[in-house]
Amino acid sequence: MMKTKEEAKKEILDLVAEYARNYHSRNTEFKEGDRIPYASRVYDDREMVNLVDSALEFWLTSGRYADEFERKLASYLGVKYCSLVNSGSSANLLAFMTLTSTLLGDRRVKRGDEVITVAAGFPTTVTPMIQYGAIPVFVDVTIPEYNIDVDKLEKAFSDKTRAVMIAHTLGNPFDLAAVKEFCDRHSLWLVEDNCDALGSRYMLDGEWKCTGSIGDIGTSSFYPPHHMTMGEGGAVYTDNALLNKIIRSMRDWGRECACPSGTDNLCGHRFDGQFGELPKGYDHKYVYSHFGYNLKATDMQAAIGCAQIDKLDTFTEKRKHNHALLKDLLLAGGAGEKLILPVASENSDPSWFGFMMTCKEGVSRTDIVDHLEKNGIQTRMLFAGNLIKHPCFCGVMVPGTDYRVIGDLKNTDLIMDNSFWVGVYPGMTDDKIRYMSGMILESLSL
Repeated sequence: MMKTKEEAKKEILDLVAEYARNYHSRNTEFKEGDRIPYASRVYDDREMVNLVDSALEFWLTSGRYADEFERKLASYLGVKYCSLVNSGSSANLLAFMTLTSTLLGDRRVKRGDEVITVAAGFPTTVTPMIQYGAIPVFVDVTIPEYNIDVDKLEKAFSDKTRAVMIAHTLGNPFDLAAVKEFCDRHSLWLVEDNCDALGSRYMLDGEWKCTGSIGDIGTSSFYPPHHMTMGEGGAVYTDNALLNKIIRSMRDWGRECACPSGTDNLCGHRFDGQFGELPKGYDHKYVYSHFGYNLKATDMQAAIGCAQIDKLDTFTEKRKHNHALLKDLLLAGGAGEKLILPVASENSDPSWFGFMMTCKEGVSRTDIVDHLEKNGIQTRMLFAGNLIKHPCFCGVMVPGTDYRVIGDLKNTDLIMDNSFWVGVYPGMTDDKIRYMSGMILESLSL
């Protein structure tokens, strides 16, 4: 007798769970010589079951899992609105382009307007500004927090300044109190690039708040190395209903219609509206209020995310534990004499993305990194180091016209020349952390 659809589905998913437990379970035992990546996926049978469950529905585009994930992430962050997108870079693109909407009136960012940011970070925090024709204004960062130097904000301000868009570096929150006060006082938009800091918290007005939820717009990335993953994916979130309307429009081709995929005439006025110079009654599903994109994620990605987000608190605590253990071991071994070790920003509770170190004078980053890599420990630079030193800027962008720099970028250049980091992702065991600390200390004695 043929199984019912639900019986067949249950049998498949039970087998998937068994397969995952048998062939995808992580071996946590560490042997010297094993490669220690700076980041890796941490998952179990729940992610695989969700993925296959979504595949069996064969909806493919965003659907019920995407809706569930948006609700879960919004609840976790304590914000009203969340939009799932296909990557963290797309999230930054969407967040910035939202600020250019004519619906924002005099506050919208126009070509030639300025946006305060930093050069010590990941390029796609800055790329959308340049692509649109806005002017990034680069401010130096502090060490050992590796975040924007808020003492330079007023020097960066001009009558063309419209927004501040910066990241929480490696999970360490920037000075949100100072930056938000600056933005509020000058009526500037604040975009928090939260891609490397999901799970981090900041104490503001006596209350712990999630990073990404304090500015006007926050962004996340769910690329495999990040705090949680769905392979590729990202999110944009806000408490502002108008910004959310623009975000959804620009994410979904720039259309005026708010109907979700597979739904028609949610507003009840699909064929009787008047828009622009279109004929009255033109199909509302094909009216475009913005020049937009298709930045949606698939339901299969969202299905993985729905399982991952349930583990986010556990992931966060493990990142904190790994970071604290590595720092304690390095301090006990005297590493502080040769390396500047990371410090959490004041009033913050970071969910660390990595463990950042800066070599003091006379200490060679090249020698340390070479020693670690040869001994199976993966290292990373702080992304671009100094973005304006890269080929995409040099000989292409004109300083003073295409971008501005406030003072010098002394610490940014120091980071470019002397800083590196190693991972503290939740799949790391204490044995791996001890091995890493031992290799770092060994490299300092060579």
